Amino acid sequence: MKRIIAILVALVALAAFVGVVAWDSTATKNITSLPVVHAASPTGCSTETVAGNWGVTLTGTLILPTGTVPAAGVARGSFDAQGNITPGATEARNVGGGFANETLTGSWTVNPDCTGTLTIHAYESGVLVRTSVLSIVFVDNLNKALMVQESLTLPDGTLVPAVITAEGERIFPQNSNQQ
Repeated sequence: MKRIIAILVALVALAAFVGVVAWDSTATKNITSLPVVHAASPTGCSTETVAGNWGVTLTGTLILPTGTVPAAGVARGSFDAQGNITPGATEARNVGGGFANETLTGSWTVNPDCTGTLTIHAYESGVLVRTSVLSIVFVDNLNKALMVQESLTLPDGTLVPAVITAEGERIFPQNSNQQ
């Protein structure tokens, strides 16, 4: 029972700090020499095919020594084709009733099987408050991302168990024939 509770709390904490999965790309891309790759394609996904503007919701629980704490958030941001979160990504989050607006930086990788990893650095008033790592699966013609938090690390290196899930959607969806 303790193990189940610990796992649940870890997942919620992960989701609460994952709100930074919003991606945006305003640059025009010249990809005429690159193959078009989609989730349904046998050759898979890439940072190029999933780059763009994203909005994200997250929810879950942090598992603290004093007990579990609910967490939720919304985020918006841009990811470029090189695997970076571009400047201007933000998250509004609530943990245990405490609200904060955060700015985000970070990077991501995308595998050919349409899975990936997102690393987010969250800042409040310019001060790093946490680093979150999330596992990602892209679905719906690369217009949706499903995520679960792998880890949440405080600036002093403390790992906080979290049970957090997140769902991201393209702000401007594309169909399978667009890049």
